[in-house]
Amino acid sequence: MHGVVITELIEKMNLRNMTPEIDAEKIVLSHPDVNRPALQLAGFYAHFDNERVQVIGYVEQEYIRQMTHERKLEMYHKLLSSQIPCMVYSRSQDPDEDMLDLCNHYGVSCLVSDKTTSDLMAEIIRWLKVKLAPCISIHGVLVDVFGEGVLIMGESGIGKSEAALELIKRGHRLVTDDVVEIRKVSDETLIGSAPQITKHFIELRGIGIIDVKTLFGVESVKDTQSIDMVIKLEDWDRDREYDRMGLEEQYTEFLGNQVVCHAIPVRPGRNLAIIVESAAVNYRQKKMGYNAAQELYNRVQANLLRKQDS
Repeated sequence: MHGVVITELIEKMNLRNMTPEIDAEKIVLSHPDVNRPALQLAGFYAHFDNERVQVIGYVEQEYIRQMTHERKLEMYHKLLSSQIPCMVYSRSQDPDEDMLDLCNHYGVSCLVSDKTTSDLMAEIIRWLKVKLAPCISIHGVLVDVFGEGVLIMGESGIGKSEAALELIKRGHRLVTDDVVEIRKVSDETLIGSAPQITKHFIELRGIGIIDVKTLFGVESVKDTQSIDMVIKLEDWDRDREYDRMGLEEQYTEFLGNQVVCHAIPVRPGRNLAIIVESAAVNYRQKKMGYNAAQELYNRVQANLLRKQDS
């Protein structure tokens, strides 16, 4: 698992750094969860996750204030010497001088947030889960079509970028061309994004590189998008039997998550942009409880029953 440096956390969460002498670029977060060290301040260290961001809320601060100075120093030494990455104070609470001195001594960043404890913890967890999520890179094009993330895959030169360009001209948004970075942020959600170096660019054979954001405006691009369905473009095979009803969903797997997948045969005269749009709208209909294939099947069955009865 890759890591996130404390500097990124400070910038993203708009935190005040109370220990600027410590090089925050060298402290790496590798765990997406946070911990409120109330039990640790009471001396209980069984099952303590020292890799997590440690958050001091109002309750912890009140508990600290009621300690004797000697007891407080003892608890500070024990907590800060356990190789925690950072201490974050919520609600604009200021750490005391003993905390700052020992943070500098043990090399633990001490930070302050204006947010409430619950909001701060929720935002840190959400952000770190995305940043530290398992990640793979695949060859494809990711487009936001009617709010659905459509990942277009296929062999080089089959027309993925051309289909994406036509979708962009029709008002949809490009996330990434050629290389898609996929992150598993939960058991249900995959998030796709572009490598920084190719962000907003499309490669068209015979023309070269196109800057989509410059040509079509900022409304034509998007930084990240959930991957809701996959369109696999394939050369037309006369001998292959293609699905013409769509009663049974086909799936493909990324990082253990199943994603609906459609194999689309490519031949001259087929408008791929229209097909992708229709697939996205049909997918939305299914999510809302209407399945056109199932409706047709029900009509056929009802017609057969009427004929049998007559």
